Amino acid sequence: MVDLNELAEAVINGNRDRAVQLTQQALDEGMDAARILNEGLIAGMQVVGEKFKKNEFYIPEVLVAARAMKAAMEVLRPILTERSDIQPLATVVIGTVRGDLHDIGKNLVAMMLEGAGFRVIDLGVDTPPEKFVEAVKEHGARIVGMSALLTTTMPAMKDTIETLKAAGIRDQVIIMVGGAPLTQEYADSIGADGYAPDAASAVDKAKELLSKKAA
Repeated sequence: MVDLNELAEAVINGNRDRAVQLTQQALDEGMDAARILNEGLIAGMQVVGEKFKKNEFYIPEVLVAARAMKAAMEVLRPILTERSDIQPLATVVIGTVRGDLHDIGKNLVAMMLEGAGFRVIDLGVDTPPEKFVEAVKEHGARIVGMSALLTTTMPAMKDTIETLKAAGIRDQVIIMVGGAPLTQEYADSIGADGYAPDAASAVDKAKELLSKKAA
């Protein structure tokens, strides 16, 4: 039988081929797909997140681990999508705001969220406010994540929040913002619900805000 700790280790070490092989082997042995996801892939990414927070891992290691997790997820996805009892924590719509073409931080947050069990709809870069609104409506998103790396594009975050308000869906979603020039103060000033300084903290903040909204 596949040891799921080995699968978690493969993810932590960014060993993509090994992660895919162990995931397939576990499925072939009849192991439950949800168990493989939770005890193997998500468990591995949690360790990666902790190491990132403690500065034991840096962006390259996190990206390699996230790619290994994603490759293994592709093996599991067809089985997971067939099952109605396995629900994501929530759907997140994420994008870099209008006028900004930076995506490393946004990609990192998207991968970490997916690794934590969220369904992620990635809108890419230079995302106009209207596109966020359309995606929230289309996918029933509970969380909107916005990224900006330039001080000149930060105002687009406020524009997007105003557009969500005008569309009558602002109160249905949790709005999270992040990016190098941002601060908690700025997030508060534009009416965002949460701010995170890095990808691992973004996952914790998303879970915290979700549980508060559900309470």
